[in-house]
Amino acid sequence: MEIKDAPYWLSLHRLQGIGNAKLLNLIAHFKSAEAVFAGRRADLSAILGNHPDVIASIQKGPDRSMIEADLAWLQQGHNHLICILDTGYPPLLREIPDPPGLLYVKGQSSLLADPQLAIVGSRNPTPAGVETCQQFAAHLCQAGLTITSGLALGIDAAAHEGALQCNSNTIAITGTGLDRVYPASHHDLAHRIAEHGALVSEFPLGTPPQRGNFPRRNRIISGISLGTLVTEAALRSGSLITARLAADQGREVFAIPGSIHSPLSRGCHQLIRQGAKLVETATDILEELSPLAATWIQPDNVKPNQTGATDIDPGLATLLACIGHEPVDPDMLVKRTGLTAAQVSSMLSQMELLGLVSICPGGSYMRKT
Repeated sequence: MEIKDAPYWLSLHRLQGIGNAKLLNLIAHFKSAEAVFAGRRADLSAILGNHPDVIASIQKGPDRSMIEADLAWLQQGHNHLICILDTGYPPLLREIPDPPGLLYVKGQSSLLADPQLAIVGSRNPTPAGVETCQQFAAHLCQAGLTITSGLALGIDAAAHEGALQCNSNTIAITGTGLDRVYPASHHDLAHRIAEHGALVSEFPLGTPPQRGNFPRRNRIISGISLGTLVTEAALRSGSLITARLAADQGREVFAIPGSIHSPLSRGCHQLIRQGAKLVETATDILEELSPLAATWIQPDNVKPNQTGATDIDPGLATLLACIGHEPVDPDMLVKRTGLTAAQVSSMLSQMELLGLVSICPGGSYMRKT
């Protein structure tokens, strides 16, 4: 957006009494934010209804004092505003029923038009869930997809990290203004995303993390992406909201299955029962998305996101055969193998170093191969 247009958009966006729906209606009628401020009272009333205070504020023109900090932020390098009328506005996002009229972007704004896959999931995932998420993100990046998520704890952070670790792009859609980072512990992660991808928000600068912001953010995560992958989610989960939004928006929904005994698998299993595609490898996703973005996606670049357990010590192999893909505690392994507790403990430590198993909450173990 050219800087001369920014004051009109910023002022309109910050006016009390004008939410996103009314902003879109005003733009649809007047064709530009500048024209809204020059609009006749009768036309404004027809769109806004009986709100004389709001109409009076519009007719006063842009309030420079209200947007001074916004304009200063916009002058900084790599900070951008993208309105729904801009050619750089994400084309898929424009198609959803309630697209954001204005986006604040910190980083590479051009990435918003690239083919993206959203990855979402639990804020309290298992170690195996984090590793699986990072592996999927890395492999999908190799094929040409940009990974999009919500900067939240758990799976969101793992998705961003998986992309960054393979030097690929990632986009974080936030539920706050871009001058804030939530959660605060992700300050460093947000900085790296801004350097190697983009932070995006529809909320004005200064907006704190409020409960109602995050469902609104979720519609952008799903709407800007070709599909949404859910990795570990409880039955009551914001990730399921994102998945339902994706389905409502006509996007693909993918889910990674897990143990029938794990509460974090139940959300994914429910999605699969409702029609989400069960996926075991990155290739499963690419097979669905390649026809939608053939120019960018290159499935041949993807390496299998599975590891083998060949050529290991026979004793370790025997113990590994007694460990399933569900958490098991060392005492149970002693019973299954007949080994001593000391032997099991030593062998588990070796297998963890070899990347064959991961330790779960409570001191139990789960195989990774």
